[in-house]
Amino acid sequence: MSKKVYIANDHAAVELKQFLIEMFPQFEWINLGTDNFDSVDYPEFAKKVCLKLKEDPLATGVLICGSGQGMSMTANKFKHIRAALCWNEEVAQLARKHNDANVLCLGARLLSPDLAKDILEVFINTEFAGGRHQRRVEKINIVEPS
Repeated sequence: MSKKVYIANDHAAVELKQFLIEMFPQFEWINLGTDNFDSVDYPEFAKKVCLKLKEDPLATGVLICGSGQGMSMTANKFKHIRAALCWNEEVAQLARKHNDANVLCLGARLLSPDLAKDILEVFINTEFAGGRHQRRVEKINIVEPS
């Protein structure tokens, strides 16, 4: 069975999104992003992926904007999302292994396509370690602002 991946992007990340889709034809990609360079608002695209992941929790999300920050901030507003802004393979591995991240956020203006590909590959292929990390992940959902 192929891995289902919901992907969305803004105008800054059209090329990187297409590159990643082409590099991993074995995944079942669901493209919810823009396919042109007209200026768009990234929160709308992050929301699309987050809502799909609520319906389909075994899937993975990938969100890409210029820096990755805006997508990450938006995605983490959703209680069922653990979005990780990753800039190298080690961060991607730890985000999955220790934090059970279900959304990968990438900065199209900050990463080469090859590095983004390597980060995505590690993110997808790393399993959550569970154990003591499970307790911590559960606490993420009960954090309330003061």
